[in-house]
Order: sequence, then C-alpha cells, then structure tokens
Amino acid sequence: MFEIFVRTHFSAAHYLRDYPGNCEHLHGHNWDVEVFVKTKELDAIDVGIDFKVLKRVVNGVLEELDHTNINDHPAFQGQNPSSERIAQYIFGRVEQELAKHQSVQVSKVVVCETQNSGVVYTRH
Repeated sequence: MFEIFVRTHFSAAHYLRDYPGNCEHLHGHNWDVEVFVKTKELDAIDVGIDFKVLKRVVNGVLEELDHTNINDHPAFQGQNPSSERIAQYIFGRVEQELAKHQSVQVSKVVVCETQNSGVVYTRH
C-alpha cells in the first residue's frame, strides 16, 4: 500500500458557538493541512497519483474556505467549524473530487490550527 500526501495551508476566521471562552469570539487562524490518499496500484510510470493532480484538487477545496468566515459557509450552518469538522469537511470534499481517480482513496486529513495542536480525521 502506498500513501501519498500533500501539505498546504489556508487562512480564515471562525468562532465556536457556545464555547466557554475566547474561541466563542470571531478570530482567525492560518490552518496547516495535510491530505493523504492511499493506493495499491501504480500507473504505467510508477505513480499512484500525480502530485500536481492532488495539489490541484486539495487547493480547489481549500479555496472555498480561504479568507472567509467559515461560519458563513453552508456546510457549517448546523455545526461549529471546529478543526475536527473542518478536517471532516476537507476529507469529504477531496473524496468527491477524486472519485474519478478510482485507484486512490482519501485515507486521512490533518488540520492544525497552530504548530502545536491539530486534528487527524479518518473515516475508520
């Protein structure tokens, strides 16, 4: 099994409804993101998925969040845009966008609010 990943980042604001502290107020982060995909198969040139393709897909998903108030995004109307939910959202959207690449599956997404704290989301 091969696991392929890209690292990137985005900047956005959010607030956590009903949070007992300062995070209840609008504030921003420079989120670091890692998206991992897995595959058993390599193509004719021994590549699981071209890094350019994976970067293009991930960056397209992150453009939806970059420089926004994430609370205003339709996906977060019924839930807090916590790092956990943001990782889950990115996982699902990247999975959707990669559906045509049948040989790869999203395996995990890492979202970090700071250098020292973050979340890993996997489906299982």
